[in-house]
Amino acid sequence: MAQLSDDCFAFGGPMMSVDEAVGLITTRVSAIADLETVALADADGRVLARDVAAPLPLPPFTNSAVDGYALRNADLPGSAERAFPLDGRIQAGGLVQAPIRPGHTARIFTGAPMPPEAETVFMQEDVRIDDSGKIVLPPGLKRGANVRPAGEDIPQGHLALRAGQRLRPPHVALAAAFGLTGLEVVRRIRVAVFSTGDELASPGEPRAASQLFDSNRFMLMAMLRRLGCEVSDLGILRDERSSLANGLKQVAGHHDLILTTGGVSTGEEDHVKAAVESIGSLVLWRMAIKPGRPVAMGIIDGTPLIGLPGNPVASFVTFVHVVRPTVLALAGGLPEPLTPIPLRAAFTYRKKAGRREYVRASLRRAQDGGLEATKFPREGAGLLSSLVETDGLVELGEDITNVEPGQDVGFLSYADLL
Repeated sequence: MAQLSDDCFAFGGPMMSVDEAVGLITTRVSAIADLETVALADADGRVLARDVAAPLPLPPFTNSAVDGYALRNADLPGSAERAFPLDGRIQAGGLVQAPIRPGHTARIFTGAPMPPEAETVFMQEDVRIDDSGKIVLPPGLKRGANVRPAGEDIPQGHLALRAGQRLRPPHVALAAAFGLTGLEVVRRIRVAVFSTGDELASPGEPRAASQLFDSNRFMLMAMLRRLGCEVSDLGILRDERSSLANGLKQVAGHHDLILTTGGVSTGEEDHVKAAVESIGSLVLWRMAIKPGRPVAMGIIDGTPLIGLPGNPVASFVTFVHVVRPTVLALAGGLPEPLTPIPLRAAFTYRKKAGRREYVRASLRRAQDGGLEATKFPREGAGLLSSLVETDGLVELGEDITNVEPGQDVGFLSYADLL
């Protein structure tokens, strides 16, 4: 279980920038030490615990990259085409019995091992067969063409997979290419998820006329699972300080992270701050971000707590920038910085300096063929439709105060945020 001192997140001073907040998390959260071995089929999304050096070269033997005809470099045609007698046929998965003879060519298929002394392959599309049945090869092909040498992709002993990588399908494929059946990974991060607020009802339960169905909790749990977490759904905590404190205290020793949504602002009915302070310590982060300024970070019995805003869009944006790096740090994962893709704005926007803002936007193809971002037509951090009906977020840095159509902006696709 990750254990943190009560003052390791202590921070005073003005509103924190996004980069300051992320830096504070990634440098001070201690990774859990529990490891396990999982089958390759279950490795996607997990954090690799140990480096993997290539146990064999890839490819493990020199082979043909195309269907065609193999021959020795010494026999390559000079300035004119040349006819060669056929000397065997080599299929993928087949065994080569003898070296190719001088002045001969062998029929070979993609992935088949190159016969001894053969060094170049002609593509079958460039070859013709004459009336006598000989293979006519054209001049001009470079030595070694269309051949994949052993170790061309990865040499034996090379560091192929690095500890801390969050495994994706290509990583799993590489492990399989080495003949591995399992990988040692960090166990899943255990996260307890609460919503807070008397105004919420869980889907499937009766809803009073003044209540909303709780959507944030389900969105956050889905996002956590995409990060490979083991999630405990602990329902809704009501707006009462002692019950909030008791609920948080009960789960602190059994989870690596506590995640709440709602109740972290400064209103009279926002009790998360006081509840956490009564059983642990909390620094209320006033992050310089929109949407999502009210974000709380606390420590309860050594377990970190993150309190996200109650508005869905603010909760989504702050999850990406606060919870995501926290989960990676707890798992000992390598940093995965978000890199906006440059494209053109097709909207006008004004903002304050010193604050990073995220504008919900859709992509479209402009008349000149370039991509441009159009802004969702309505404002408001409570509009779930603005997340459903757009493609991602335009990131506007702290120094930007004005956006005009045609201006270059950075775009983060929702698909790249988890």
